[in-house]
Amino acid sequence: MSSEVEISLEISSSRRIPRLLDSARNDKAQQATRPLFADLTIYHDESPHSAAMNMAIDEALLATAVVPTIRFYRWRFPALSFGYFGKFSDVAIYAAERDLVRRWTGGGIVFHGEDLTYSIVIPASDPVFDESSIAIYEKIHRALCGALVKAGQRAVVAGGVGPGGFSAATRGAVNASGYNCFANPVRADVMMDGRKIAGAAQRRTRRGLLQQGSVQGFAMKTDLAQEFAQALSANCSEFEANEEIFRRAREFAQQKYGTESWQRRR
Repeated sequence: MSSEVEISLEISSSRRIPRLLDSARNDKAQQATRPLFADLTIYHDESPHSAAMNMAIDEALLATAVVPTIRFYRWRFPALSFGYFGKFSDVAIYAAERDLVRRWTGGGIVFHGEDLTYSIVIPASDPVFDESSIAIYEKIHRALCGALVKAGQRAVVAGGVGPGGFSAATRGAVNASGYNCFANPVRADVMMDGRKIAGAAQRRTRRGLLQQGSVQGFAMKTDLAQEFAQALSANCSEFEANEEIFRRAREFAQQKYGTESWQRRR
């Protein structure tokens, strides 16, 4: 038996437990400040797209990504996206004034136009994919919150998330068919002055995980997109979508997101 083991056996349990607790706290603190991704590619999609095409590009990225990728994008017209489980009847009244689209991800109604809209795709081959969906959701929002705080904003992540995942309140909000996403904050959303300013929704497949998010409701005075990306990874690189991605996206838009059958499926 080594001397190191002999010494550990001589330490009383009352002295050993505090050390274990301190170690656990330190590990948790390090995990909270550690960037989520080892590598991240950033796609600044400067060309405004229709609502259907924006959803289609996100799905095409999920189908082709080999490393985690964040995409920041714009809208050609004022738009409204609603969750996969939402009812078209809840958004039909906006059809005359906004470009409507049903997302592939869940969640509620989100108005787009002046917001910072992003998507993150995580390939199944990346270690982060093995984490629970809610853990990923919270860690992405903690990175966003950190970027906001660095920019001088008083942002916080709402509540905490237990090991069981979504709280009952969260499940109720996510499953509600017609709720306004930004009027109904849930755990791990980003708050500022008591208001929700960032929310997101996810889709997990065998290929990977897609998170679509929106940041809105306050004046953005800094390059929040770049700060957000750098908070997610210390090793960022720029990315441009190739013709193969756009070919897939056009197919998804024509056959899925831009069709009446998709919009009115519920």
